[in-house]
Amino acid sequence: MEVIELWSGRYACILQSALRLTNEQFAAQLGIAVRTVATWHADPAVVPRKEMQQLLDSAHEQAPSAARQRFSLLVANEHRPAAPSPTGIAQALRIAIAVVTRDDQVLLVCRRHDDASGITWQFPAGVIKPGGKAETTTVRETLDETGVHCAVRDHLGSRLHPVTGVLCDYFLCEYLAGEAANADAEENADVMWVPKNSLTRFIPVDTIFPPILAVLEEQT
Repeated sequence: MEVIELWSGRYACILQSALRLTNEQFAAQLGIAVRTVATWHADPAVVPRKEMQQLLDSAHEQAPSAARQRFSLLVANEHRPAAPSPTGIAQALRIAIAVVTRDDQVLLVCRRHDDASGITWQFPAGVIKPGGKAETTTVRETLDETGVHCAVRDHLGSRLHPVTGVLCDYFLCEYLAGEAANADAEENADVMWVPKNSLTRFIPVDTIFPPILAVLEEQT
């Protein structure tokens, strides 16, 4: 089992992700204020006080086995360098995911073909090329897929996707301009603005990164 000698905001958020809890649910489990959890997301380097360290220790120790395994994978990924290929070029696959909001809506795309992962509706996303910036990929891929111009407003965090196992970086983005349309007909079947409170009708709630649900709830 992964042992954390000193909890930071970053490790606390990783534990939250492994437990698949929203900010409100994680705060309730720990018996703390929601704003404290929000502070950890805003400042990953912050070191919680001694009493909070003990609460996090208990939450980790009492977590289900599957959640502890997810936590260990996420922590290991934080420190593991990308494995080089025979040519010496890093080949670790990272995906940038855009959570684009406009008023009370969020932007989704629908894959043209289902695959083994079982994902149909999803947020606009693209592979981060070696040496590339995640934020740049987020904005570019959203435009290429949907015709929507957006700007990154916040990094919501990273995780290994529970279905695909791919490392994902999530970004909250603000709509700037453009009409949503299927700009990549080869890959996607549809593009749609959907109400934030209807998101789980399109994407199973247990596969949505908890900080996404939290930030959309805050915006509602």
